[in-house]
Amino acid sequence: MKINAKVYQSDDLQIFPDQNTLCIDVADGDPSHDYVVFPGFCDVHVHFREPGFSYKETIGSGSRAAAKGGYTTVCAMPNLNPVPDSVEQLQEEWDIINRDACIEVLPYGAITVGEKGQELADLEGMKDKVVAFSDDGKGVQRDGMMREAMLKAKSLGKLIVAHCEDETLLTGGYIHDGKYAKEHGHKGICSESEWKQIERDLKLAEETGCGYHICHISTKESVALIRAAKKRGVNVTCETAPHYLLLDENDLQEGGRFKMNPPLRAKEDREALVEGIQDGTIDVIATDHAPHSAEEKAKGLAGSAFGITGIETAFPLLYTYLVKRGIITLDQLVRLLTVNPRKRFGIQQKESWTVWDLSKKYVIDPETFLSQGKATPFAGMEVYGECVKTVYNGKTVYEK
Repeated sequence: MKINAKVYQSDDLQIFPDQNTLCIDVADGDPSHDYVVFPGFCDVHVHFREPGFSYKETIGSGSRAAAKGGYTTVCAMPNLNPVPDSVEQLQEEWDIINRDACIEVLPYGAITVGEKGQELADLEGMKDKVVAFSDDGKGVQRDGMMREAMLKAKSLGKLIVAHCEDETLLTGGYIHDGKYAKEHGHKGICSESEWKQIERDLKLAEETGCGYHICHISTKESVALIRAAKKRGVNVTCETAPHYLLLDENDLQEGGRFKMNPPLRAKEDREALVEGIQDGTIDVIATDHAPHSAEEKAKGLAGSAFGITGIETAFPLLYTYLVKRGIITLDQLVRLLTVNPRKRFGIQQKESWTVWDLSKKYVIDPETFLSQGKATPFAGMEVYGECVKTVYNGKTVYEK
């Protein structure tokens, strides 16, 4: 049936210039509902697990899940097998992308060979075939190696995108080192393991002038450090994820669906992150979509793999619990999901858009996910906003 949808417009991103509404064919519409056409979302932090771990997710299943979530561009992290640390290793991933992806999937190149932190990867060889460089899944431990990487990336006009984790401060922990861990006898991950490496990297970014982007920040100290660095003129941006904005350690349960790295932190950390998106300290919301098999997520907090599924639920959760509650505006949310990541990473919009029924209310059910990963801490939560159509490069890639 035909429905009329409002077209989201901003000064720096217009998908249908001079059009305020669009008449669209949808399979199952309700004329009384509030439909909006948004520019296709851009997620700069996903794990599509191919090559090497297709039992968790594939580029095909991950890209279809992304399209259902309203995303038309995603950037795929390099903790794969083989690790894309050279043109030859990268080609296997590109072959799968070209064959199976239904949206734009842009791979990262690794910073170091094998993500082992000992030897710089072939950054120069990969520069035209990757969106940026990252060793996500691991922090670069050696100061000298990170400085060398930043200098090389700057010379190539590429960003260094960092998972910040000081391994000398890890003691086998797997949830936040806070109240819940102490009360339930769990090993904790201290906040300092994140912010201490951010502190180091900000000094190196200031020294080298490299463009630096920080992955999935989760602590109040990280927010404060980044805010101060921006005031000094450091070329830094950062992201957080929906689960760090909406949940904290008070929401923890014993299941593996609550286990991710970094972990859910304290209430004060969550509040600092919300303040960070309100005042512009945090530039991007990325999902860190990290699917695993059901078996890998069925071993409780202690034994389960780190990572949750998130790309199909990000917009409904953020719209319901941030926009509808007046914490941020819809325009701020679209900037965090689309405008800012594309601007920072130099990614074009192309002819890509997504249509949402903002009146639709439903309960999150992982069994309806297109992703192979079903583990989410948001299962059973009520949300507003359902994607009814996604178009990438002029072609419909998802329709309800």
